[in-house]
Amino acid sequence: MPSRPDAPQPGVLGSTRRRSLILPVAAALTSGSLPALAQPRSGASRPGAGQRAPTGPAPTPANTPLGPFDTIARQAFIIDADTDAVLLEKNADERMPPSSMSKLMTMYVVFSMLKEGRLKLEQELPVSERAWRMQGSKMFVQIGSTVPVEALIRGVIVQSGNDACIVLAEGISGSEQQFAELLNEQGKQIGLTDSTFRNATGWPDPEHRMTCRDLARVARRIINDFPEYYKYYNERSFTWNGISQENRNPALAKVPGADGLKTGHTEEAGYGLTASAKRGDRRLIMVFNGMPTMRARGEESERLLEWGFREFENVVLFRAADVIEEVPVHLGDRRTVPLVGGKDVVVTLPRQWRQRLQARVKYEAPIAAPVLKGQELGRLEVSGQGVPNLSLPLLAGADVDRLGLVARIPAVIGRWFGS
Repeated sequence: MPSRPDAPQPGVLGSTRRRSLILPVAAALTSGSLPALAQPRSGASRPGAGQRAPTGPAPTPANTPLGPFDTIARQAFIIDADTDAVLLEKNADERMPPSSMSKLMTMYVVFSMLKEGRLKLEQELPVSERAWRMQGSKMFVQIGSTVPVEALIRGVIVQSGNDACIVLAEGISGSEQQFAELLNEQGKQIGLTDSTFRNATGWPDPEHRMTCRDLARVARRIINDFPEYYKYYNERSFTWNGISQENRNPALAKVPGADGLKTGHTEEAGYGLTASAKRGDRRLIMVFNGMPTMRARGEESERLLEWGFREFENVVLFRAADVIEEVPVHLGDRRTVPLVGGKDVVVTLPRQWRQRLQARVKYEAPIAAPVLKGQELGRLEVSGQGVPNLSLPLLAGADVDRLGLVARIPAVIGRWFGS
């Protein structure tokens, strides 16, 4: 196609013994301390079973906790937005032309300025000749006119307007080149490690590059940092200057719970998509690029997201106030102190593998009094096949005061003879 982005189409201290308690999650599941969970469907052990493969080049596999997964995307990445668990990755750190998907970073900067009060939704920005002449997908702004910031946002998100991006870039930084420097600066601040921006639109440039992992980071930040503006990504159409255009994101129509984010297309990049969908308490973020056709992009968006929701689930291992273990206390006014997590511990697991998960509690005991509630006393280490390793602090669930001098004497003597 023409070189334009997105064209329509456990636990001992003192003497001191270390303890490590291994808590198999399978036992917890059968005891009822974890929720009963749906069983996988027949054939679910083979990712994508029963799904019609999109047309195009022969698929090559992505890596998943379930084993290889074929996809014709050149690059692909799927994460759980809450646990940050990686469900699928294929060339996720390969620098690629992001085409119009890089407009996510443009919108991140705009949303940041709105939140800081440096920009207003009703503020009008002027349309330069350069913005008016910009080719590729357009909002169709008119030279010499002014356009409200909110309309420009919708023009970028729904219509993928390159002209609207230029208006915003020039209004914020004076020039698109200066705005690109702002994109690079803010990108580093939010943890983009392999992205370089040379323009506001994703227009083809040999140095304008992003990775699927970085695109997922931007998408997650937009969703979490700007919920009041994320709603624009779920708009199905927008009309400006008498021209109505439909949102090109195929997931909005094909995938239940889909509510964003952005498509992209150039000859070099192929067809790409950064998308997110939420079902119940789970949200997935998916990025892929290099699809051969718009149809293949639509079919793959549905196939991958449905696979992610079907094959994985989020499991609450412990609630914030759950007592994980009672730890002996030396010279305290109580014999033990409860260990608590301090926050809910949630992990993303392949459904048929959740019983292989292990949680290991590590601490030193006895703990010397006094102990303050909230004091870190140990660690909870979670591991298992297909599960990202986690190490979380375990905290004292109560205060334990030190015994007075008279009360300490028999305790010290008893421990001495015990030793």
